[in-house]
Amino acid sequence: MADQSKTYLITGGAGFLGINMTRYLLKRGHRVVSLDLVPFDYPERAQITEIQGDIRKAADVEKAMQGVDIVIHTAAALPLYKKEDIFSTDIDGTRMVCETAFKQGAERVIHISSTAVYGVPDHHPLYETDQLIGVGPYGIAKIEAEKVCLTYREQGRCVPIIRPKSFIGLERLGVFALLYDWAKDGKNFPIPGRGDNRYQYLDVEDLCDAIYLCATLDQHIANDTFNVGAKEFGTFKGDFQAVLDHAGHGRKVVSIPVAPALWILRLLDRLHLSPLYPWVYETAIKDSFVSIEKAEQKLGWKPKYSNKDALIRNYDWYVANLKNFEGQSGISHRVPWSQGILRLAKIFF
Repeated sequence: MADQSKTYLITGGAGFLGINMTRYLLKRGHRVVSLDLVPFDYPERAQITEIQGDIRKAADVEKAMQGVDIVIHTAAALPLYKKEDIFSTDIDGTRMVCETAFKQGAERVIHISSTAVYGVPDHHPLYETDQLIGVGPYGIAKIEAEKVCLTYREQGRCVPIIRPKSFIGLERLGVFALLYDWAKDGKNFPIPGRGDNRYQYLDVEDLCDAIYLCATLDQHIANDTFNVGAKEFGTFKGDFQAVLDHAGHGRKVVSIPVAPALWILRLLDRLHLSPLYPWVYETAIKDSFVSIEKAEQKLGWKPKYSNKDALIRNYDWYVANLKNFEGQSGISHRVPWSQGILRLAKIFF
């Protein structure tokens, strides 16, 4: 428990990380303000202050920022958005949030970045000091947003930057709903390649722990950049197989030769017939993991969930809440992404 109750603003508060962080802070006695384009439609709505608005608009941000001690900046336009929306939201929006926060007296802004800033790397594990290479509009925008944060850090402001691996947990759907849907229906699940590459995820609860440490530790400790990911993780195939085993239909992860699998996925992507974008399928065949030593040693962060724990926990939530999002699809992490033509492929597995 922190030494006193504070007021936290969560940008993107109605999103997947937003609701998990909201619940985390309410449990610890803090006040929460949510700023999001979409309504905050959770049971906790009455316990928070909700501002429906845009982080790119000064009036909306100023309204949300009144009386705020700490900002957790999670709002971002995700890779499936249009390039201009990604750039204006992720770069200009980050500048607007930082500028307004410090003008109105906030103590610190915690920026949620992404390991997408490392591009498609040639070595592992990845360290915070490694070269940043933007792949696609989202990766480029995340790097530029970090540069915005660093300009404020250079002015003596406290702007911790967290680079999480793809995080999963309660309320997470998006691309993972594809795996969970096929597992639930007793289907084998195809992946490109052998799947023997090591691939690291992160449970959202562990991410909330890291964010809270950056919010509550002394500024000289927290005012830094940190990778966060699961401490225990296996191979891409092995961790997905754990979900199929848990589903209980005796199904298997099926390896598809890399060259034809990627050729098909690239074609479907260009024709807008699949929800899988290059970052998903190009990295699915490669090792992908970061060093979390800095967060462990400097913040004292201790992740609780392995990849398998996080995936199975998320699958169980998906099955238990299926009726709440049946028939829905979109491009955020809170709804299943439309499977497009992949729904037809399901018949053959």
